[in-house]
Amino acid sequence: MHHVELLAIGNELLLGLTEERNISWLCRTLTRAGALVEQATIVGDVAEDIQAAVRGAILRRAGLIVTCGGLGPTDDDQTVAILARALNRPLEENERALALVQQRFRELYEAGDVDSPALTPERRKMARLPAGAEPLPNAVGTAPGLLLNIGDRTWVCALPGPPRELQPMVERALLPRLGELVPLAAFRERHYRAHCPDESVLAPLLREVAAQHRDVYVKSRAAAYRADVTFRLLLATRAPTPAEAEARLDAAEQSLHEVLRRAGIRLEATSGNDEEGPASP
Repeated sequence: MHHVELLAIGNELLLGLTEERNISWLCRTLTRAGALVEQATIVGDVAEDIQAAVRGAILRRAGLIVTCGGLGPTDDDQTVAILARALNRPLEENERALALVQQRFRELYEAGDVDSPALTPERRKMARLPAGAEPLPNAVGTAPGLLLNIGDRTWVCALPGPPRELQPMVERALLPRLGELVPLAAFRERHYRAHCPDESVLAPLLREVAAQHRDVYVKSRAAAYRADVTFRLLLATRAPTPAEAEARLDAAEQSLHEVLRRAGIRLEATSGNDEEGPASP
């Protein structure tokens, strides 16, 4: 399949102490870049659970396994060490990663943000990676990410947990290489508002459109029952080329207009900026 699977790690996520925001952002970003995200999981800081999640993704033939969190200097930041065990790779100090850590602490020291640039054992810990891993620079935090090929066209990418660190790393280090890691397709989406107060009225109409265009994902967003309610609608598709994706959406959009017009429901296009994000067809 060579799809993408996501793994968010941290007891604070399962305890509800920290809101998990990385998965939704990654789903949206990777989908729009053309990758196929098929599964996302949240696990705590339990070695057996993390290993089981990673090995499960490998058995499902994921092309790219992305982990979020657990790269820092504290004792509970064990993602990298657990990945090394799960992948049967020795954990070793990576020279490039150590240089990145040293550079970041030197910058922080010169900015007055830390008292010393010295490479303490806790700081050196962040430079210990599975053998063969490539460190990914962290422009905001101190812990490098990593990218590792484990054979059979499967890659593992470990990212930091804080979104302010994760997002720049994805944009600068992962997205430019995404096509090397997994097959990409052209993803296109269009958003609308249907002026109809009852989703149960919309349901059979959207089912008719979906039946006519099986390669297009058709979705309505539920809302409260009010006379002035408007439902948000989504048409989305993945295709080999942008032209084919746009052609599919053109045909589905025409059908959507015709079906809703017959039912007396007004449809208007929107930018989709108020959407939480697309779902993959």
